[in-house]
Amino acid sequence: MSIPRSNYDPRRVCLNPFPHLNLSLGKYRRTAGVYIAGGLFALAQWLFLDAAVLSAHYHPPPDAPYDTAPVHVSFVDWVPGILSFLGYIVVNLIDKDRIKGEEAYADSRAVWRARLFLFIGFALMAGGLAGSVTVLVLKYIVPSFPDQFVYYGYANVAQNVAVMLSAVVLWIAQSSPNDYEYNLSI
Repeated sequence: MSIPRSNYDPRRVCLNPFPHLNLSLGKYRRTAGVYIAGGLFALAQWLFLDAAVLSAHYHPPPDAPYDTAPVHVSFVDWVPGILSFLGYIVVNLIDKDRIKGEEAYADSRAVWRARLFLFIGFALMAGGLAGSVTVLVLKYIVPSFPDQFVYYGYANVAQNVAVMLSAVVLWIAQSSPNDYEYNLSI
């Protein structure tokens, strides 16, 4: 299958172009993106802390065959969230102009280092997500715990997904042009 030459641009990365979203937020588009990213990040942390508090305060019913909860949120559950949080910080501390390789940063090593740190940040977030899925499967699903205990694993995965979405939304919001940014040249 060949693409018609009139619609083909060799500089494109994707075969199908992404749709252009015209949001009518005007000059508040960037601010709204930052608030949405903050809301996603807060939701992520709230989900996991809810599971941790539920785990800490769980008491089995009096007629249960066991005296304590069969599983609790432990440090193993916290590690994926910590990795995702570190990746979130690394990704959002990188100067976006260095990634693009603008003329102001003529040092090619600086561009290479910025791209390397960006990769490390996304790798930390992906490792956190993979770790949370692993904890969910190995600690909660394979032993066949009741759904109230499997929620701890689902909350961990949801936390890491929300942190990754928050990083992407914040990256896009900070990369959008600022209405109060002026480029003066003589």
